[in-house]
Amino acid sequence: MKSLTEYIWFNTKNRREYVNITTEVTQIVKRSGIKEGMVLVSAMHITAGVYVNDAESGLIKDIDDWLEKIAPPNPDYRHHRTGETNGDAHLKSLLLHHEVIVPITDGELDFGPWQQIYYAEFDGQRRKRVIVKAIGE
Repeated sequence: MKSLTEYIWFNTKNRREYVNITTEVTQIVKRSGIKEGMVLVSAMHITAGVYVNDAESGLIKDIDDWLEKIAPPNPDYRHHRTGETNGDAHLKSLLLHHEVIVPITDGELDFGPWQQIYYAEFDGQRRKRVIVKAIGE
């Protein structure tokens, strides 16, 4: 079995952004030389997420609106008693989760129709990263 680990770095312009990272993950899988296996894509920050869904702008806005409705900015989060102001970002991360695993078949990401990998940033404007670990043969 072989593996390859690489990192994708971000410094988003906005506090909340949704970044399609499918191309970067695809390139890492190609560099790995793995034909059959899987790739783990995981946000290495507790205020970000990684998810798989359609790359359609209306859906991305719907996801953002949904997360804002469930975990809106709120000065009364207990987390803010620590001096932080990003309690909503932690909750949004939990809702989308921090990682995905995508199968690799014949050296390619084995997606269903329309599936893409997204990095979701909820407390941005500073340097953050995602780990991409391809494992297989």
